[in-house]
Amino acid sequence: MSKVVVLTGAGGVLCSTLAVALAKEGHKIAVLDLRKEAADKVADEIKAAGGTAIGIAANVLEKESLELAKEIVNEKLGKCDILVNGAGGNHPLGTTSNPYLEASDLVNKTEGFKTFFDLDVNGIQFTFNLNFIGTLLPTQVFAMDMVDREGCSILNISSMNAFTPLTKIPAYSGAKAAVSNFTQWLAVHFSKVGIRVNALAPGFFLTDQNRSLLTETDGSLTPRGKQIIEQTPMGKFGEPEDLVGTTLWLCGEGASFVTGVVVPIDGGFSAYSGV
Repeated sequence: MSKVVVLTGAGGVLCSTLAVALAKEGHKIAVLDLRKEAADKVADEIKAAGGTAIGIAANVLEKESLELAKEIVNEKLGKCDILVNGAGGNHPLGTTSNPYLEASDLVNKTEGFKTFFDLDVNGIQFTFNLNFIGTLLPTQVFAMDMVDREGCSILNISSMNAFTPLTKIPAYSGAKAAVSNFTQWLAVHFSKVGIRVNALAPGFFLTDQNRSLLTETDGSLTPRGKQIIEQTPMGKFGEPEDLVGTTLWLCGEGASFVTGVVVPIDGGFSAYSGV
């Protein structure tokens, strides 16, 4: 059965892959992204393959922008059946330079060097807002279409950081933990009106945001990239396609009694003790 699927942040590597996969299932896709050209590129790819899609510029931190996007979706595709909250990311101002604080760090005058005490509240707020508020506001807007209709669901994008925080990125880890908690809260809150709410918790996938942190320009691994692979039992980074199977399951009728779960897709990273 064809459904209307709205994806935010769908111009990015991971959610564009999900958009294409959902279109192949016969669903009508609304590709939302802050960058209209990125949204149109994904929508054009779907249409070139015979699917139905539209690209829409939308800011997940502005409710008015989302309401305008919803008007376009409703007019051109119909009521939203499935919402994938894919917008998110980190900010360098909410990131420490080193994983551990050493006393010598307090007198390090290197330009750009940041300890916990140097973290910028604006960078932290940006990261929290993008991930948490950027999940809450689209849900407020698009879930209105879903109330008391069969087969409707919401899929949030959390992170394995939500289970155990990574070093250096307290803002991102905390924000994704909030997304996981919010997923469970929404699942309970919407349980009487037929809306299921679940989340993916991806491990390490190479994206435009983290590629420079994990790989060198020649494609070899950075020290942090090596550390990650050493802690990943499957010994590799995830590919965007690795998210597809779980997405189709959670958004499909096969998961009709599944709500409030956060599924790690991390190659065993969160299960590994290190020894």
